[in-house]
Amino acid sequence: MEHLLTLFFATFSAAFMATVPPGLLNMNAAKISVEKGKTNGIIFSLGVSTMIIIQAYISVLISKFLFKNPEIIDLLLKIALIVFAFFAIYFFVKAKKKKLNRPKIVKVSKKNSFFKGILLAALNLLTIPYYSGLNAMWNASGWIQFQFRDIATFILAAGCGTFTVLYLYTVYFNKLETKNNGFSKNSNYILSALMMLLLVITLIRIFYT
Repeated sequence: MEHLLTLFFATFSAAFMATVPPGLLNMNAAKISVEKGKTNGIIFSLGVSTMIIIQAYISVLISKFLFKNPEIIDLLLKIALIVFAFFAIYFFVKAKKKKLNRPKIVKVSKKNSFFKGILLAALNLLTIPYYSGLNAMWNASGWIQFQFRDIATFILAAGCGTFTVLYLYTVYFNKLETKNNGFSKNSNYILSALMMLLLVITLIRIFYT
């Protein structure tokens, strides 16, 4: 039981720290909270966390294979380049259109927010290599074995750590927007810049590691 608590805390902390820096998922959680309301932001965060749990489970299953075949990681990074480039252009174009036209208030269902969270989390292709590496480190430390309770603890902690950060982003930016609407106006530019930054980081990892 003690090693399960250690495993949960370590994985929760790793997921929390990986989600804290502004990125595609947490900035979208904040953006949805600002534009569509806090409830939709939380539902989006639940969708993201659900996909993270699935990705963490996949990572457990293929962690050994990934580290024995580094070309798989190279392939994932190359696919990630395309994804980041697409979203950089997408958010920049969206920001330009938003600046020219006053946006209409559209009612968005909670179901749409949930599935949007699942979709965006699924497009984050660096998640699986990250949790595969994490799983390998925990396995080497003796914190995790390939047993049901260990795997369940690992994937639950990954989902909870991610959701905690997204919830904080949702609440924080929702409060900020009541005082200043600058985030709502500039959020798409911020997201576009973040995608460019991730693209550059991914390029560096491909050519210099």
